[in-house]
Amino acid sequence: MVFGQAGYYVSLILTLTINPAIDRIITADKLVFEDRGYILGRSEVAGGRGINSSQVIHAFGGKTAAVLTAGGAAGERIEKLLGKLGFPCDLVKVRAESRTNLTISDKQGLTVKLNERGAALDAKELKEIKKRVEAWLPKTKWLMICGSIQPGVPQHFYCEIIEMAKTHGVHTLLDTDGDALQHALEAKPTVIMPNQHEAERLLSRAIITRGQCLEAVAVMQAMGPESVILSLGARGAIGSSPEGVFEAVPPRIEALCPIGAGDALGAAFTWSMGKKKSFPEALRWGVATGTASAKLPGLAIPRFSDAHAVYKQVELRQVR
Repeated sequence: MVFGQAGYYVSLILTLTINPAIDRIITADKLVFEDRGYILGRSEVAGGRGINSSQVIHAFGGKTAAVLTAGGAAGERIEKLLGKLGFPCDLVKVRAESRTNLTISDKQGLTVKLNERGAALDAKELKEIKKRVEAWLPKTKWLMICGSIQPGVPQHFYCEIIEMAKTHGVHTLLDTDGDALQHALEAKPTVIMPNQHEAERLLSRAIITRGQCLEAVAVMQAMGPESVILSLGARGAIGSSPEGVFEAVPPRIEALCPIGAGDALGAAFTWSMGKKKSFPEALRWGVATGTASAKLPGLAIPRFSDAHAVYKQVELRQVR
């Protein structure tokens, strides 16, 4: 099922989320071990890195569509929530129950995330996902492949999606973790965007200092992708591309909820690249939008004006 306006798109940013979830977010006054905290607010949204990214692109006035799975009662709830988003959502109905994730965050920015792993998809369902993605590719400029792969799904699945996108001349941004990231590198995506912990798992090393970050970016780029963005949370991001190596440092902020900031970074970067901006400028927009997202409560989506206000304060440096 597709929600959205027919004929709306000519060239768009497509997102793929094969393991979406109902995201339940609780904001508390404090999170302290063996002490009482109080709930200040709660919310529930259709979640997943791709869905979050499409919402940011849509909020920026960009053209986007999302392909995702939905199954069981949670899938029905996801379907209902998607109808309010304002851009096409192409749902692949599956037999397994969609995930429910819980995030608890306090006013100091301390966050606890409890995610279900998700249930396996069968071969027929995976084939249908590829079919839906391929149907969008002729009108797609960028494909964002986002989030985890369910247990039991072949780890090379994202690799196949990237190769399919390449046959249509579509750029790819890969935002995933673990074996799925490792295998997908074989297809040489346009951009990979691991955070610090994901990069540490990929490279089997600690990445803490600035020097270690720069070395990690170089090693990851040598593994196949054209460009690499290493997302570093409050420290911003380091990006390496054929244009050079750049560091984008955001202003200090009081973070209300950092969940979704990485999705906002990737979305704004891709939106900017889709507008034919340079890599460093796109990186700056990404860091600005991720920072703007962290300043908002829950999983609120930053507006363009929110990101633009931060963009002016992001320091961009060319490292190499």
